[in-house]
Amino acid sequence: MKNELRKLIVLLFLFALTPAVVFSQKIKHVILIGSDGFGAYAFENAKVPNLRAMMKEGSWSLEARTVLPSSSAANWASMVMGAGPELHGYTTWGSKKPDMPARVLDEYGMFPSVYALLRKEKPDSEIGVIYEWDGIGYLFPKAAVNHDQNANGDIAIANAASKYIIEKKPNFLFVHLHDVDSVGHNVGHGTPDYYAAIERTDTHIGTILKSIKEAGIEKNTVVLFTADHGGVNKGHGLISMNEMQIPWIIRGSGIQRNKELTESIMTFDTAATIAKLLKLKVPQVWIGRPVKGAFNK
Repeated sequence: MKNELRKLIVLLFLFALTPAVVFSQKIKHVILIGSDGFGAYAFENAKVPNLRAMMKEGSWSLEARTVLPSSSAANWASMVMGAGPELHGYTTWGSKKPDMPARVLDEYGMFPSVYALLRKEKPDSEIGVIYEWDGIGYLFPKAAVNHDQNANGDIAIANAASKYIIEKKPNFLFVHLHDVDSVGHNVGHGTPDYYAAIERTDTHIGTILKSIKEAGIEKNTVVLFTADHGGVNKGHGLISMNEMQIPWIIRGSGIQRNKELTESIMTFDTAATIAKLLKLKVPQVWIGRPVKGAFNK
């Protein structure tokens, strides 16, 4: 009788662990897609079928917030470094190096990032960065990635990302799209041209999503879409909600479907969420938290 009871306890224990084990085995690839200048307000009027499909198939918020200032380098850095400018030191629109000393430095001489954590803990990982704005090139440790590509125009970016996904099946890929921000600065936020750029961007996202299917990795992949900031008139960097609020959409294995997230989400929470997905140990200096409401219990 005692032996049978012990067996039952062991079986119950293993059963309780099963969801976590299955989840950890499933997530092998994370694709982070960032659209420069894509304000959350745009969803009210934009025709974005691919992003809306991601929302239906996953979890989302249109009330995620940037760090201050609501500018590019400060936020792209925060997105992959798990902390704000006060800690990683990138404080301006075009910071090419920390404007103030980073609180800590990793083995690459930079503030700890998703790229560095993944390379250290899973050294055989395939890691890529494909970006339009050359400022992104200053915000990640070059030695930690396998694929570093700065392409001209979002069509080229989407095609390069698709090719890379199909050929290399990256464990982590960051794709940066720039069309929306360019139109926001040159023509203006909230204009017909701006919405046209939003819709082009949605098409590029569709191209990338299709490549994940073609690569045969969809069941093991999580895709996360977000932005660095929105904008007002032809600029950004201040504190209006049109500048500060960004979309945050996540879809894939282990992610709840058709769920609007009500919890607070900051852009540095993106890094913490990616770390959770890839089972990475985060450094003490990170202040980002995984967006737990998006995960299946």
